[in-house]
Amino acid sequence: MNGGMLHDLVIRDGTLVTVSEIIQADLGIQNGKIATIGQGLKGKDILSARGMLVVPGAIDTHVHLEMPTPATVSSDDWRSGTMAAAHGGTTTVIDFVEPEARQSLLAALQQRKAQAEGRAAIDYSLHMTLSQADEETLAEIPKVLQEGISSFKVYTVYEGLRLDDHGMVQVLAEVSRYGGLVIAHAENEAIVRHATQALLRAGKTGPESHPLSRPAVAEGEAVERMLSLAEYTHVPILIVHVSTQRGAEAVGRARRRGQTAFGETCPQYLLLDDTAYSQPDFGGAKFVCSPPLRKPEDNQFLWKALAEGEVQTVGTDHCPFFFVGQKDLERGDFTRIPSGIPGIEARFALLYTFGVQAGRISLNRWVEACCTAPARIFGLYPRKGALLPGADADLVLFDPKRTVTLTADFLHENVDYTPYEGLKLQGYPVLTLLRGEVLVREGEFIGTQGRGQFLKRTTKKW
Repeated sequence: MNGGMLHDLVIRDGTLVTVSEIIQADLGIQNGKIATIGQGLKGKDILSARGMLVVPGAIDTHVHLEMPTPATVSSDDWRSGTMAAAHGGTTTVIDFVEPEARQSLLAALQQRKAQAEGRAAIDYSLHMTLSQADEETLAEIPKVLQEGISSFKVYTVYEGLRLDDHGMVQVLAEVSRYGGLVIAHAENEAIVRHATQALLRAGKTGPESHPLSRPAVAEGEAVERMLSLAEYTHVPILIVHVSTQRGAEAVGRARRRGQTAFGETCPQYLLLDDTAYSQPDFGGAKFVCSPPLRKPEDNQFLWKALAEGEVQTVGTDHCPFFFVGQKDLERGDFTRIPSGIPGIEARFALLYTFGVQAGRISLNRWVEACCTAPARIFGLYPRKGALLPGADADLVLFDPKRTVTLTADFLHENVDYTPYEGLKLQGYPVLTLLRGEVLVREGEFIGTQGRGQFLKRTTKKW
């Protein structure tokens, strides 16, 4: 227990929550790492956590900061987005590299890293998007892995990003050959295109047509197909932003077959439904994201899948655009509304209130889905996502009695709305530490701006 050691900082009298334990103990920090967990620890500085939950910093493995689209750029940059994340108890994010046409993967990676360096408030890593299956691209995959990027994003939709089945098999086989992980945006391109064209021809151009253009069957089919292609190529796969019962059931079946497959869902698919698209004054545009919000029955099933471990992680797919000046510019064609919603800040607390407090998931499962499972799947554990000696002292003091009402003004995201406007939460972070340094205290950012480090990740044996 090393109780005689004088630590740099001791967090005293808190309730420590991990995947498997809930214990009353002190936690000692030395040189930015967790050094000791025990009773009566001594420290140069003491921080009382009486009445608080002490949990690992949350990890959001699905964000889009400064993401360019054909018409605009997502409104949170590396500075504002990571500061908002810190306010919400998230201490690590994984964003994306999306190479331009004919741009080398390594050049795109260096460009993306340069955007974040010196601006990110929290630690970060990147996924590499693979949108081509030519020899030059495939030859760069092992070089990308050497740079510490071990996960590769593929799309089954979007011109310029999607791969056909043959290209997909080539890419999956090459990632498998070098021990990487594939993450997939899975919607059926043919169904989406057909449904979209039919709606536009019928003059149904408003936001309420968005969910009709991307029906649940489009996700269900594409998830099944991606799981089959991954099984054939022996590559581990994670399906991102699972939004439907059909998608979650497919992941569950693959796992029961023994396949190395994972599912991620997001707060919007647990808490919101497609009635939001009918809000007046073009308000439905605020909720345009892909895949779209679904039915209440899908919400309920996803909570069940999350509780039972059929869906492993909760990311945000944080991709914010201002309603005024970005989302509201294309009132005559729902397909041109920038697709994405904000969520990087409220995720951890939303899952506590509507998961733990509502009796849908346990405290341990909350920590697992938001902190530990993301770290394990993406090669960051036990440095991240753990309350263990030797782990980074990325910690959150979470007050289970703190009540807040979510509004755009309360949150710190660089956007003029929140999809969770007016939701009342019980339980909220009151202090966030990154590698032993206090970043946020009682809603005020007091840390060192730009202190976030790029995290190199390695392949793992599944």
